[in-house]
Amino acid sequence: MLRNIGGYFGAVVTAYILAAIASTQAVLAELSEMGVTIDVGTRFEAIGHDLLGLVTIYLPIIAIAFIIAWPVTALIVKSLPRVRTIGYVLAGFAAIIAAHLILRQLLDITGIAAARTTFGLIVQGLAGAAGGLIFVRLVPTRD
Repeated sequence: MLRNIGGYFGAVVTAYILAAIASTQAVLAELSEMGVTIDVGTRFEAIGHDLLGLVTIYLPIIAIAFIIAWPVTALIVKSLPRVRTIGYVLAGFAAIIAAHLILRQLLDITGIAAARTTFGLIVQGLAGAAGGLIFVRLVPTRD
């Protein structure tokens, strides 16, 4: 049980960090396209700012998405143990994508600017997939 909880928190933190960094870089890329020069120091400063600034908004969204996705995935994986890794990776991807789409549909908001484009949404989903992979690595199967 403790490994599951540790794996869950590891997955959430991993997905959050990667998603926040990707979001920051997407926004900075848009600024660069407008002719704004952004040096490496500014990039790192912006990453730090966003990691702290999004913690009260985006971290809970990821946590809720995974708390829904993991038990569903566990049920599927229980009957198909060979798909455990790909199952959690796909669940992480789908959970983050679904969270963004649900927010957009229900509240008409895009909480993360990078998720406004299809590419940005997919990158956010990939952060969720990485979270799924971390969960699998931190919570080994019971033999």
